[in-house]
Amino acid sequence: MLTFTLFEKSTLFINFVILNEIEMPVISMFYGIIVSMYFLDNRQHHLPHIHVQYQGEEAIISIPTGELLEGSIHPGKLKLVFAWIEIHQDELMADWQLAIKGETIFKIKPLE
Repeated sequence: MLTFTLFEKSTLFINFVILNEIEMPVISMFYGIIVSMYFLDNRQHHLPHIHVQYQGEEAIISIPTGELLEGSIHPGKLKLVFAWIEIHQDELMADWQLAIKGETIFKIKPLE
């Protein structure tokens, strides 16, 4: 069994948070929904998409079509995500182009 000092634990936690923020930054949050986009994430689904989390549920949604590619979230929350994608499609596509190159992406306004 591995044991760590308090310093090592805090360093590991900080590195974990930094790594996750770099790999999948949160681009928006609204009504308890967290929207993220992975860097360099064009291999599995081969099309622009976002990752959505809500109360332990996760889904992957196509940006151009709004199609649910994988997973599931509460149907009412999914409708909110679809509306948000429609409103912010140009910004999402711009972020996607940056993300697949590993470049910094921008936050997008939440659904109000």
